Amino acid sequence: MLLAVSNNAAAYGQNGHRIIGQIAEWHLTPVTKQAIEKLLSGDHLPEVTTWADEMRSSPDKKWWSRTKWHYISLNTIDDFKPDTYKFEDEVKDVYTGICKAIDVLSSPKSKQQEKEFYLRFLTHLVGDLHMPLHVGRAEDKGGNTIQVEFFREKMNLHTLWDTKLIESQNLSFTEFARFINTTDTKLVSNYVSTQPRDWVVESFNLRDDVYDIKDGEFSYDYIYRHMPTVKDQLRKGGIRLAGILNAIFDPNVKVGKNGVKIK
Repeated sequence: MLLAVSNNAAAYGQNGHRIIGQIAEWHLTPVTKQAIEKLLSGDHLPEVTTWADEMRSSPDKKWWSRTKWHYISLNTIDDFKPDTYKFEDEVKDVYTGICKAIDVLSSPKSKQQEKEFYLRFLTHLVGDLHMPLHVGRAEDKGGNTIQVEFFREKMNLHTLWDTKLIESQNLSFTEFARFINTTDTKLVSNYVSTQPRDWVVESFNLRDDVYDIKDGEFSYDYIYRHMPTVKDQLRKGGIRLAGILNAIFDPNVKVGKNGVKIK
């Protein structure tokens, strides 16, 4: 089963997605930067990471059908079948959305308009997949029906993770990105030496800790406990997004057998 999320339940909120976009922009090669500038019509990468959510306000009903692109709902990890994806298949979840975007952007047969669309969606979906509750449980709609309190403010668990934890740091998205970015080449290599299927498993393995809410009343201790995970996932999301884009657009970038799968 797939869960339905409300308009205000986008993974990592606006700042989270922009943090990922900013980190990604810092890790793009010059060749990749030039290539995606042509597809973004002058917009910067951090700006377009929120486009997929903003378009959900469109009166065009097809955007509601794309809500399912933002998450994958799994009861157990055995429910995840990455090898069943095919290029011509309809996008059914965040994983197949990322695969579809990579396929379209990598294909010389894709039209310019298609590439523009899927590039914007890709920048968002990579962020979505790095938020553990977007690999959540169908029964609680990825934490949307679980009520908690954060410094006595009532909200659902999804909102806490996509927005409030990040906002608790009182940083702009550029400040946050600068603080958590890394130039450690070994760490960067480890991050990009993975595939989207690995990211699904990674987020799935994190979610039990997220779901462990005890009495559901959180404050400073919750920030202390979970902020390292939030920062780590945002950093990974940004660097991995850059890894995908570099592998697609820069022929000089080598992708190892365990790296991002492009073709």
